[in-house]
Amino acid sequence: MNRLRLAAESDQVMIRLHEDNDYENWYYHYQMRHPSKHKFDEGPLDLSRCTREWFQAIIHQQQQLAFQDISYVFGVFRRSDGAHLGVVDLSTLMRDHFQWGRLGYTIHNQFWRRGYAKESVRLLLKLAFHQLYFHRIEAHIDTENLPSVKVAQSVGMTLECVREAFLYDFNEWRNCYIYYQNQESCDEK
Repeated sequence: MNRLRLAAESDQVMIRLHEDNDYENWYYHYQMRHPSKHKFDEGPLDLSRCTREWFQAIIHQQQQLAFQDISYVFGVFRRSDGAHLGVVDLSTLMRDHFQWGRLGYTIHNQFWRRGYAKESVRLLLKLAFHQLYFHRIEAHIDTENLPSVKVAQSVGMTLECVREAFLYDFNEWRNCYIYYQNQESCDEK
């Protein structure tokens, strides 16, 4: 299978599509997660079924979705030592006259409060606008998820509105802030 190559880097981090040889790094850093720190932190995950074959199947599926312009899942890696810090993702909501996408981000909790989320989201926005040619990117954030709100604000995203009962999570429909950035506002920063 041909591999799609998308990547961006800053002084501290690099984001790129996962590769088959990321398995040990990915597994180790998921395994090293600290206990959950709040409601929106998954904490340690059950990795019992996460074999190398399972990981390769996931990577293959992610590559297919990227080739189809449906979604892009990027590993976040520390540049100094290659440690897997988490993931940022981008989903196509609509192309045509809109060029509209949604971003998400998760940094392993053992790496919090070091600026990695902020840097990786900035890189993802630039990649989305300049390599994938989106015009507008949104973040849909539960109104109680204040750490995520701070990340969106810190990269210059603008609060547009609250969408009520927008996301089904924690066994209920929850309100979300809609933060956005468009290409022009990203280029100004």
